[in-house]
Amino acid sequence: MEVLMGHPLTDDLGFLLSRASGAVVRATNTALAGHGLRVRQYSVLVLACDAAEGVTQRELADVLGLDPSQVVLLVDELAGRGLVERRPSEADRRTRLVLATDAGRALRDVAERDATAAVEAPLGLLADAERDRLRDVLTRIWTAAG
Repeated sequence: MEVLMGHPLTDDLGFLLSRASGAVVRATNTALAGHGLRVRQYSVLVLACDAAEGVTQRELADVLGLDPSQVVLLVDELAGRGLVERRPSEADRRTRLVLATDAGRALRDVAERDATAAVEAPLGLLADAERDRLRDVLTRIWTAAG
């Protein structure tokens, strides 16, 4: 069935956001598969790479909107591959920080190029100004949802 403007679901923003998100996630997962990653693992790796002092699993769960138990599994998978490691926080020994390893940073750099290219397929029809506006609107929705 071809979806045409005027179709009842083209007025449903929730449906459209879900379908657009699904298209981007599928394209990105396909691109990341060659690196042994999926979007959620890649997201954890990116956040760990960008946090020089480390990031807590609770912070990862909050940013990614995941249950902490899901984050534990994602970190376990990445740690098992030597891409991240857990270290005790110097500020609070009860807290474990997730830090990227050198191997993790190297993989993130390579995977980032492929992930970025993959997003081009579903979003390539947008002009730069439209992408900037979309990014702004989605960021506002995300931050407001808290």
